[in-house]
Amino acid sequence: MEDGKRAVGRRLRTASGLWNRLSAIDFFGHSFQLAALAILCFFPFLIVVAAATGRDTAASVVGWLGLDQRAAQAVTTLFKPGATPGTLTLTSACLLVLGAMAVAGTLQSWYQTVFGVPRRGWHDLAACLYWLGALLAYSAAQTFAGRTIGTVGGPVWQGLFGFALATFFWWWSMKLLLSGAVRWRTLFPAALATGVCWVGLGGFSAHYFSATIVANEQSYGPIGVVMVILSWLVAVGVVVHLGSVVGCLYLEHRSRTAS
Repeated sequence: MEDGKRAVGRRLRTASGLWNRLSAIDFFGHSFQLAALAILCFFPFLIVVAAATGRDTAASVVGWLGLDQRAAQAVTTLFKPGATPGTLTLTSACLLVLGAMAVAGTLQSWYQTVFGVPRRGWHDLAACLYWLGALLAYSAAQTFAGRTIGTVGGPVWQGLFGFALATFFWWWSMKLLLSGAVRWRTLFPAALATGVCWVGLGGFSAHYFSATIVANEQSYGPIGVVMVILSWLVAVGVVVHLGSVVGCLYLEHRSRTAS
């Protein structure tokens, strides 16, 4: 009985410490900030890059959310190309890139706060630019996995590949956005936790957001689909915060145990 009470007490203290750490960095407000920046700045950048490279923007979004066929059709209507091709000036191209870098800069500031790393000037800007290119590559790899591995190996192999890919991507992202100030070994627990949360979000998204997107489109039209995507983006911010904080708490706990 006493051992059970101690175990419950430890779990409660762990949960309380996790919540206090997340609240200290205002994870919920930052998650809404990321969602707004993604809708206003990153999605226009993604649409232009996809059009220039002949890729399908809707396929990338569907792959991120893990949607079923009916929900994928609803998302596709949001990114239907116009009848005439658009033109892009140098000024608008620069604004698109700067807007997308604002999303990367937001993630970078989160990681710098969690891991206690100071800003490094132009090194941070270069890291954000590199990260945008890596994000596009990650999106393409995730879309490819959804089309090939899911068909050949089934959902289990697709989930395992998605977990390994997400863990590596977020591990590398932390190292890059922190300008190499933190060791790979130190970042791995946070990357692993983020990968687990990312796969969990994908499973939840495939079951919940697919039905919600279809229902919202029938009730509110395209704006209902946007509302669901915005909710998913908020969840992405929570996943990024949760993974990094859980990794840091694990390292602190291991350090206390060792000492």
